[in-house]
Amino acid sequence: MAMADVTVYGAGIFGLSIAWACVRRGAAVQVIDPGGPGAGASGGIVGALAPHVPENWNAKKAFQLDSLLMAEAFWGEVAEASGLSPGYARTGRLQPLEAGGAAMATARGIGAQTLWQGRAVWRVADAAEFSYPPHSATGQIIHDTLTARLHPARACAALAAALTAKGAVIRTEGVDEGRVIRATGAADLTALNAAHPRQVGTPVKGQAALMDLALTDHPQIFAGGVHIVPHGDGTTAIGSTTERDFDGLGCDALLEDVIAAARAAYPPLQNASVIRRWAGLRPRTRSRAPMLGAHPLHPGQFIANGGFKIGFGMAPKVGEVMADLLLEGLDGIPDGFRPEASL
Repeated sequence: MAMADVTVYGAGIFGLSIAWACVRRGAAVQVIDPGGPGAGASGGIVGALAPHVPENWNAKKAFQLDSLLMAEAFWGEVAEASGLSPGYARTGRLQPLEAGGAAMATARGIGAQTLWQGRAVWRVADAAEFSYPPHSATGQIIHDTLTARLHPARACAALAAALTAKGAVIRTEGVDEGRVIRATGAADLTALNAAHPRQVGTPVKGQAALMDLALTDHPQIFAGGVHIVPHGDGTTAIGSTTERDFDGLGCDALLEDVIAAARAAYPPLQNASVIRRWAGLRPRTRSRAPMLGAHPLHPGQFIANGGFKIGFGMAPKVGEVMADLLLEGLDGIPDGFRPEASL
């Protein structure tokens, strides 16, 4: 490949999605990551692309909505270019309706009619409408049709293959060429913390498990504080912990608590066995929004960080917004996403 127009450090979901948006516009791109695609937090197993509640609307929620609505076309194009499935499907989500929660849930459903642009529904439904619903003491369920799922590690592999098919280069080491953007997650947040008087962000440990329960295209479940995500390959993921204080990156008793909570909240999981356990560090900024824009430590370079639990859902639009900035000098970054919001 001739000299790159864009160098992306980090082959997690933000880095790969930005690289993909740039390649689609004809840019020559190199992606550099010592661990390869999905080596960090983006190589996980849960993949819940869940929206924020449709109320108290703000720029972050609007950005996420746009991205979630872009996702089907985004991942469809990636699958076609790569020949690999990212495991994407907009399957919706079920949540038990708690006692006394009907009025609030109904109001949110009315809000969704406008805020979600008529393209998805949030409603209260009878649990009996669904096969294998979560237990609900009220007999009712909150059902939304915006939530989607994918398999994170496979999605990263599909993106990497799509990039290679379009002429991008993915390597474990290299030098800066062209515009440079750093999407290195927890490592970059650690460097930012060291250079600033207050904490800019923090790596948050998450643990999750993959179960041998086959529900294929069943809606996701959120119950007992746990995300339960049926995948298209006949497995079901559950997660995850949120640990700011932790000792090592292994799986431990906290994950066993999550597994127990999931089994208690969702009867079909009671006899399912654990296929795999996973732990990783997810980057969370102080503002809890993605950090996009000029890099605070590297003049002339850019940053994309802070996906935390919403990185895969935000990625399609993050890619387009950062490609606008890198290739065309167009700045469409919401103010709350700029680095100064966390500095």
